[in-house]
Amino acid sequence: MKVLVTGGVRSGKSRHAESLLADAPGVTYIAAGPAYDDADWAARIAAHRARRPAGWSTAETRDVAGVLAAADGAVLVDCLGTWLTGVIDDAGLWEAPVEEVEGRVLGHLDALLAALTATGVAVVLVTNEVGLGVVPEHRSARLFRDLLGTINQRVAAACDEVHLVVAGRVLRL
Repeated sequence: MKVLVTGGVRSGKSRHAESLLADAPGVTYIAAGPAYDDADWAARIAAHRARRPAGWSTAETRDVAGVLAAADGAVLVDCLGTWLTGVIDDAGLWEAPVEEVEGRVLGHLDALLAALTATGVAVVLVTNEVGLGVVPEHRSARLFRDLLGTINQRVAAACDEVHLVVAGRVLRL
């Protein structure tokens, strides 16, 4: 089972993703985003940690492909939007030419997709749906939106199911 869970911010995506693996033993939770020195972000992370079953392990990494390739149990990736932010941050590419950013991000995405396709374990990936709003004013926001849209399409094509979460309600696409 490979499921992509998408939706808006605070829609209930993570909670739904966690419920899909609630009965799985030995889940690896990949926290794929950057660590911010921010009280609100820390509170958000603490709330996520508190919800997870005690038997789940956490990997704070952007090497999603590496963790997927080594996994011997179910994996939850939360989330592809923060993963994308981390990949761009780590490479210092927010102001780089679009082609350079795309090349770096798509290289990471190809590795992630290869690992996702090859693995025999259950995988649930969480992402943000960012394409329903206005065109962002700032270049970095447009770059993020466009790249995450591409990531979401390609990951969805590699998954068995896609779930859209809106206001805590789930629509299986």
